[in-house]
Amino acid sequence: MRERVAEALEFIRPALQNDGGDVELVDVDEASGVVTVKLVGACGSCPMSQMTLKNGVERILKEAVPEIVSVESA
Repeated sequence: MRERVAEALEFIRPALQNDGGDVELVDVDEASGVVTVKLVGACGSCPMSQMTLKNGVERILKEAVPEIVSVESA
């Protein structure tokens, strides 16, 4: 599951990098289906970061890895 999450993040990463940010994978809890990521760079301090996390990162990760229940910020 961790590999599939990492692959999906590679798909998301260019869009974040275009805005001066990035995303780092912190943890994948396969038992609970919770993925923890850290938004860094411009994304880390952006007031819209929670919307980016839930409406962007979480949505795409859930499509790529259906076992994911939620994506949380570290």
